[in-house]
Amino acid sequence: MTHPTAAEIAARIEDLYGAELSDLEAYARDQAPGMLAALLGSHRILALAEQSITAQRERLQHLTRPGRQIGAHEVSHVLDCARRLAEAVAVRDTQVTTAGAVLRSLGRAPVAEPPTTSAAPSLPAPPVPAASPAPSR
Repeated sequence: MTHPTAAEIAARIEDLYGAELSDLEAYARDQAPGMLAALLGSHRILALAEQSITAQRERLQHLTRPGRQIGAHEVSHVLDCARRLAEAVAVRDTQVTTAGAVLRSLGRAPVAEPPTTSAAPSLPAPPVPAASPAPSR
């Protein structure tokens, strides 16, 4: 199953907010916590999980390369590496699911249309009641 990457999530955030990720991060630092800050935080965690997956996969490949002897000492390293890899995958999957759901629920606000240049026809003023010629008592 293919998951969106941190780069794809970043592109969706940029498209939604109409600015570069670095600009959005700078803007979010000066604002009260909100949806943008949550999305950026989710993206950061996703990027770290992807880095951890890569590092742990490479370490596991090194520990289990062909021809390498695996004894009791090495087994503990293999198990630790596999555990860390599993944790990083779980974090990645959670962050992708969360960020994806939030991004699907949001949409760019429609751009307000400028007012039209033709003015609506003016209505005639209401008639003024005529003064009564009879004197009042």
